[in-house]
Amino acid sequence: MSRPRIVIVGAGFAGYRTARTLSRMSRGKADITLLNPTDYFLYLPLLPQVAAGILEPRRVTVSLSGTLPHVRLVLGEAHGVDMDARTVHYTDPEGKGGSLAYDRLVLAVGSVNKLLPIPGVAEHAHGFRGLPEALYLRDHVTRQVELAAAAEDRDTCAARCTFVVVGAGYTGTEVAAHGKMYTDAQVRKHPLRQGMSPRWMLLDIAPRVLPEMDERLSATADRVLRERGVDVRMGTSVKEATHDGVLLTDGEFVPSRTLVWCVGVRPDPLVESTGQPLERGRLVVDPYLQVPGRPEVFACGDAAAVPDLNNPGKFTPMTAQHAWRHGKVAAVNIAASLGVGERRPYRHRDLGFVVDLGGAQAAANPLGIPLSGPAAGAVTRGYHLAAMPGNRVRVAADWLLDAVLPRQSVQLGLVRSWSVPLESSSPELARVPGGPGQAPANKATGTENRPGGEPAKSRPGGEPAKNQPGGEPARNQPGGEPARNQPGGEPAKNQPGPERTNKQPGRERAKSRSGAPARSGRAKRRHPHHPAPGPVERDD
Repeated sequence: MSRPRIVIVGAGFAGYRTARTLSRMSRGKADITLLNPTDYFLYLPLLPQVAAGILEPRRVTVSLSGTLPHVRLVLGEAHGVDMDARTVHYTDPEGKGGSLAYDRLVLAVGSVNKLLPIPGVAEHAHGFRGLPEALYLRDHVTRQVELAAAAEDRDTCAARCTFVVVGAGYTGTEVAAHGKMYTDAQVRKHPLRQGMSPRWMLLDIAPRVLPEMDERLSATADRVLRERGVDVRMGTSVKEATHDGVLLTDGEFVPSRTLVWCVGVRPDPLVESTGQPLERGRLVVDPYLQVPGRPEVFACGDAAAVPDLNNPGKFTPMTAQHAWRHGKVAAVNIAASLGVGERRPYRHRDLGFVVDLGGAQAAANPLGIPLSGPAAGAVTRGYHLAAMPGNRVRVAADWLLDAVLPRQSVQLGLVRSWSVPLESSSPELARVPGGPGQAPANKATGTENRPGGEPAKSRPGGEPAKNQPGGEPARNQPGGEPARNQPGGEPAKNQPGPERTNKQPGRERAKSRSGAPARSGRAKRRHPHHPAPGPVERDD
């Protein structure tokens, strides 16, 4: 008798925990396959520290093949699920299609940047959901300060060293807090014009910073940010984004070359293609994480609307803390469906929230006990070390080195603006020139995807400074917070405007230069407004 085939789609908090638990429980009695675009699990809560130069990128990644014994890793992006045929279709990194048959399926595809219909945001802002985005933001901020120091007039200098972060949730707050410290350290080595200093703005239409947290912790974060020099504007958001800056909802125009979008997240578009009932874009499941009418299909993490048994009528929020625990329950129930153990419903107890504000400052609420200052900082870092499934010693070593040595503020130039468009359905992957499934030339804008060609300057996502303020805007999300970026954090509330349509551009199959259709899979990395041009000159 053949062994049961278990396919897990996605290796975020939920998918990784499911695979790890099943690999221990199955003891070689099941074929477990993990489908993911990258070969690592990303610990998102520490991503702001990568952007600020505290941690090296590999510190927040954990090897899938190295930590998941008895699990087969398949690199690729799922672009369709045939539940009748029990098959998952995917596209590998080289553009070739493939399929995986299953007896049990776990959909743990996570979430992507939440977009709002605000003019100019898609063209001039960047998100903060993946490692390429963090590396891009670090390079971009470093470059803007260096260009500001060399600027010949005060207006240009002021615009380049003004950084706008939209969204005062967990990610936006941490990005602004760490970013201000990073740029202040940088200008000590490269002074700006007399009387000028880097300016960071944090915007949100919510009435206070961190609206999901206890008011005392919110007040602590607000005080730390203001004392550090961050311009905190509550009840204010972006009305329009342009090359030269952002127009605020209160009518003020802020000259800037950097717009970081931290407004929140929405479920991965893959769940829409399943044809199953959805709740605000999330796949409806029962308390056992099974899709009704499809007992062989499980869903967890940000992709699933899991009933909150502690709050009848509600669903668990899209947070890393819930996704991590979803994964364990999903694994237990899959094993039970194969005759090992008993299944159990998902119940939870909040462990609290932690927000790292840089240095020794933090706001924490472990087990409901509000903390601030160095005590909160120690708890926050201790929590992250305990929660990480690997690299603990390396992370601790980087923290120690950051405490005693100055940070290295250099540009690596590895990720360009067009490589990390805000409207990407795959923020964990950077676009590459001449990649598989690349969109053809767009006659409307005059852009061709020739290897080595330069993108049209009118094209959003191109490198030239005329479309990317200062060369490349920063990334994040306004209004709220990507739930998955903060263990224990709730998704942003009070987000301005309606959610962007679920129709993700770029789903049509692109044609190669020979005229033959290229396999393109999901909309990832193929948005028509963001072609992947060849090498370009830096004119920022």
